[in-house]
Amino acid sequence: MPIYRAPVDDYRFVKQELLELEKQRDLPGFADLEPDLVDDILKNAAKFCEEVLQPLNQSGDEEGCHFENGVVRTPKGFKEAYEAYREAGWGGLGAPAEYGGSAMPMIVTMAVSEMATSANQSFTMYPGLTNAAYSALAAVGAPWMKEHIVPKMISGEWAGTMCLTEPGCGTDLRLMKTRAVEQPDGTYKMNGTKIFISGGDQDLTKNIIHMVIAKIPDENGQIHDDLSTVNFFMVPKFLVGEDGKMGARNGVNTGGIEKKMGIKGQATCVLNFDDAIAWRLGPKPTPPKPGEKRSASAGMAGMFGMMNAARLGVGVQGIAVGEVAYQNGMAYVHERRVARALTGPADPDKPADLLIVHPDVKRMLLHARSFVEGARAMAMWTTLNMAIARSNRPEAETASHLTELMTPVIKAFFTDMGFEAANMAMQCYGGHGYIRDNGVEQFVRDGRINQVYEGANGVQAMDLVGRKLGRKGGAGPMALFGLISGWLAENDDAALAPYTKPVQRGLDTLQQATMWLAQHGMQNPNDAGAAATDYLRMMGIVVVGWMWARMAKVAQAKLAANPPNAQFYKDKLTSGKYWMERLIPECPMLFERIQAGSKTIMEFN
Repeated sequence: MPIYRAPVDDYRFVKQELLELEKQRDLPGFADLEPDLVDDILKNAAKFCEEVLQPLNQSGDEEGCHFENGVVRTPKGFKEAYEAYREAGWGGLGAPAEYGGSAMPMIVTMAVSEMATSANQSFTMYPGLTNAAYSALAAVGAPWMKEHIVPKMISGEWAGTMCLTEPGCGTDLRLMKTRAVEQPDGTYKMNGTKIFISGGDQDLTKNIIHMVIAKIPDENGQIHDDLSTVNFFMVPKFLVGEDGKMGARNGVNTGGIEKKMGIKGQATCVLNFDDAIAWRLGPKPTPPKPGEKRSASAGMAGMFGMMNAARLGVGVQGIAVGEVAYQNGMAYVHERRVARALTGPADPDKPADLLIVHPDVKRMLLHARSFVEGARAMAMWTTLNMAIARSNRPEAETASHLTELMTPVIKAFFTDMGFEAANMAMQCYGGHGYIRDNGVEQFVRDGRINQVYEGANGVQAMDLVGRKLGRKGGAGPMALFGLISGWLAENDDAALAPYTKPVQRGLDTLQQATMWLAQHGMQNPNDAGAAATDYLRMMGIVVVGWMWARMAKVAQAKLAANPPNAQFYKDKLTSGKYWMERLIPECPMLFERIQAGSKTIMEFN
């Protein structure tokens, strides 16, 4: 059976030693973040994830969800686990106190989310999607929704979903067919079909609040093929009155559940909206004046806020699957004996040596570990920037630019690397990795979806190159390059050189690639499109490399004091060196591919 132990020591290292939360008390929500409080949250979350969620992961995958007579049932044990999760208040850990939450900042909740996902991704997506939904509703919902619906979602009594994708419309929202027609009482009647809706139906909660995008016909009853009529709606499974009381079943019905390669304990549904009563969120759209160009509706802001939070959450799922896969691969190579070490028998009295003695096995495990720990630091650094962006600090605007820039990188690079890590962990098992009983192949299947949903990774790359790089005059990349350059200049010493010099080389290449895109992307947009994925990977490699250089500095300082847990810091230095020696060298190769342009690619018919 697979194993999982929450990496609480590493969370503590990043929060307290790398990011120094003690110095961040002026930030919103950070004033009461005593180390003991954070430790207590992490330890209790670890216990819950290890003892309640993880034992259901493999069995939930084997059983899957059931769809019978229009009713969805989750795997055995999920309902009891959800009730325990709800009663413990984990779903409201980061929710505003005014709605009954604990108001913990994201730098804390992200760690809990990662643990839960490592333990059981299928289960964790149910409350995870609810978090995204209630956050959107709290931001743009009507006062009665905030008063009556949001608290029930935070408590876990009700759940939430994101309903975006349609059979003929994924990323390109212009192609959407779902429509909502205003009624005399101000509500809307919605008709259409949404697919791939995670948690679209289940037997865990009394009600489900669907957050839906649909088009509102114009004054002539026409649906336009642009974003001008796209709006954001709340559509409950059971109707809710303005007094918060639940009423009759709404016109939302489950057409079926998807048969998937992974996350089988998660009910991914086809939802049919048949004259469903919907409430529009955000300001009412106004028709354009004669000759005026139609623009995206104001209600789209709520959807994009929900999507950005989801993209960061999916990036953390990439870390989570890498962590649990690594742990299982590491355990297996310390049990399985195959051949002899290349330098002579490591265990002469045994018939063969353990797998861990072989260089290629160590390479695969180090690849996974260096990604997981470096990405975890980068993700927490980004959540810190999110808090700074909401503060009164002088650097708030810069932090906002950095957060926007990092969002597509975290989503795409982390999920790509998480899948790489899961594959490498499975490879450590040899043929046994292919066998379902051992459990590691589930991580590969579950992790693969993370590269696809909330915007496929190629779309994230195009968002980075096509939108984020040039946004506000290039404020994001300029801030990032200046920050890394400044840190490298301040830490130009011989002891740290094995970490700083490679990062400098990677940064130089990234800046050259950015200039190349600026020069060629405007002349030929296909050149930017062909380069986008390689460019995003390069940026991810460099920023995670910078995180490793910063962690190496901390580790060296700690080791100088001869701590009792010296091996922890030695392992940090080794993992960081692997990144410098094996990942940073990808940068010139990626730049060479970027400079190849799009000609050959576009010749392909």
